[in-house]
Amino acid sequence: MELKNGVCIVTGSATGIGAACAIQLAQRGCRTVINYTKSETEARETLKACEQHGTEALLVRANVAEDADCRRMAEAALAKWGRIDALVNNAGTTKVAFNHADLSALTAADFQHVYGVNVVGAFQMIRAVEPAMRKQGGGAVVNVSSIAAVMGIGTSVAYAASKGALNTMTLSLARALGPQIRVNAVCPGFVETRWLQEAIGPGYEAAKARYMSNAALQKVCTPDDIARAVLWLLEGSDLVTGEFILVDGGAHLGGSPTKAR
Repeated sequence: MELKNGVCIVTGSATGIGAACAIQLAQRGCRTVINYTKSETEARETLKACEQHGTEALLVRANVAEDADCRRMAEAALAKWGRIDALVNNAGTTKVAFNHADLSALTAADFQHVYGVNVVGAFQMIRAVEPAMRKQGGGAVVNVSSIAAVMGIGTSVAYAASKGALNTMTLSLARALGPQIRVNAVCPGFVETRWLQEAIGPGYEAAKARYMSNAALQKVCTPDDIARAVLWLLEGSDLVTGEFILVDGGAHLGGSPTKAR
């Protein structure tokens, strides 16, 4: 798939991984929808950074947990550019409950909220862009998952379970939407983002050090690291679908890294 002159929607792209994806897409000449729910100031900064590369971008406030918002975002891209070539499902949320043994730390409502964004939201976005991708003969989707999905770690049981569901949905939809549409996932490890800093709080630096000590490459990830993997799945992998790429510095090879994204 050629990103230059293409159109990509990146959900949750005001900051962190989403912003890095949007900016790297702009660097390749891809027109991008910048999506946010609350962080308007940061989203406008990401928009400006994209436009500085001479590429058009569009700002859309939308909550992916709301199907009408997902459809409105797809319609905005089509109204401006007439096509949708790619979707990066990056929007995500969590309920912080690091002690997975404390089963009283989560309620049914917590699970429903986390799943509403991380799983249902991703599904609704794929459903919203699927007709346009089929009409133009193809497209690519990358879901931003987590090593929590494959290791059962992370900010909470609800978060890990939601990312596991996202991985399973990636398999299901890769099979169902082929051959026109490819669907893959990237599973980040510990990523240096504001999102993770806020989730971990005062123990952030200690958690980062523990993660690095357990990772084969002794490193944590940056948003740009994850974005490069996302863009490879969009542009450089026409025969890859239904796959998960773990971008975690080899943490999954070691012991039990904690508090990973």
